[in-house]
Amino acid sequence: MSKKKHEEHEEHVDETWLIPYADLLTLLLALFIILFASSAMDAKKYDSVMRSLNSAFTGGMAPFSMSNLIPIDEPANATKGDGQEQNNAQSQLEAKLQKEEKDLEELKKSMDGFIKENNMGDQLTTKLDNAKLTITISDKALFNSGSATIKDDSRALAVSMSDMLSRYPGYQVEVAGHTDNVPIHRQDFETNWDLSAKRAVNFMKILLDNSKIDPSYYHSVGYGEYRPVASNDTTEGRAANRRVEVSILRNIKPTDEIAK
Repeated sequence: MSKKKHEEHEEHVDETWLIPYADLLTLLLALFIILFASSAMDAKKYDSVMRSLNSAFTGGMAPFSMSNLIPIDEPANATKGDGQEQNNAQSQLEAKLQKEEKDLEELKKSMDGFIKENNMGDQLTTKLDNAKLTITISDKALFNSGSATIKDDSRALAVSMSDMLSRYPGYQVEVAGHTDNVPIHRQDFETNWDLSAKRAVNFMKILLDNSKIDPSYYHSVGYGEYRPVASNDTTEGRAANRRVEVSILRNIKPTDEIAK
């Protein structure tokens, strides 16, 4: 009886699953690279990435050909560019702030000089703060009691102020009238609102007689008795409340400044 020869066969593990597994890892790697690169891209590049990614997953462009579309150093350059633009904007804003501060300080100095020269310290005051330069004029320097007509000898004040304002164009100017709380009984003015508004308009008209002034930057308002600066319980307080205020408004407030 002849012996059967048995051929020895080496058993092999089925490794065909490695091929799709390797493809999956490749696609995942490509996906993570794309997500990382696109995190700092603009909308146009994002759309380009998404189209290429879609093509890669649907059998079109190979995944790693995306590297030709996304310069790795571009986000850094873009950030650098944004930083430079911000620095330029901050420098421009600081230059504007410095010019504005210089303008308003010079205007205040000129007005203070006029007040001192004409001995009007008890009738005019100036104040510069973070919002505006305010020139406050007592009503007795401009009007007779209960009247909105500028006194003839007071027109020179308005003309001089107009000349000073014309040297600093580009600022919004508010001319505001104020009264005390004593009711007015006149046929031409029914209330203190009417009196304060008319006084502001009449003073502003003299300012605007200057051809060097742009009227579009000027407006008037009457506040009546409702923005007092002193108590209306005393004669002195009521006198302080009867006034015309010319406010030169800042174009740039300190809150507009870019944080350093």
